[in-house]
Amino acid sequence: LPQRLARLAAEAQEETWQSQQQLQAQQQEMARLQEELSRARQDGERWASALQRAQREALERDAMRGAEQARQQELIRDMKERLLELLREKDALWQKTEGIDTPMPGPAPRDTGLCSRCHKDFRLLSRRYNCSRLCQGKVCHACSMDFGKQGRCCLICYQQRHSQAT
Repeated sequence: LPQRLARLAAEAQEETWQSQQQLQAQQQEMARLQEELSRARQDGERWASALQRAQREALERDAMRGAEQARQQELIRDMKERLLELLREKDALWQKTEGIDTPMPGPAPRDTGLCSRCHKDFRLLSRRYNCSRLCQGKVCHACSMDFGKQGRCCLICYQQRHSQAT
């Protein structure tokens, strides 16, 4: 019986020692996992901070783009207003000069190498246009007005048509 008790005590001691070893291993594993959890939390906080910073920067860039776009739209509006002012000034000057030396358009000269108004030679950089109004003459860029799809006409025909319209 004493041997049996000694053997049971030895087995119990062995089991206790094994349990202590397992407990120690589990405690080490738990410490390692807690350390990993702590690192993961720190990484999560860093990523969250980086995300917030990136979102803030994106909002600031969007605000700057919006402000720049507003400035550009204002500049475009100012340029359009200035263009209208210049067109009004041009029209006013045109009306002042309308009565000065406005000969009736005559037939186009037969020489197609000269402008029918200023008699300038047509060359590579001096393009010729057909007047699409009364005289049907050949005119240079400086002596004509552009009407888009309707074509160009000489200044004299434009003045006559403009004075007839008013």
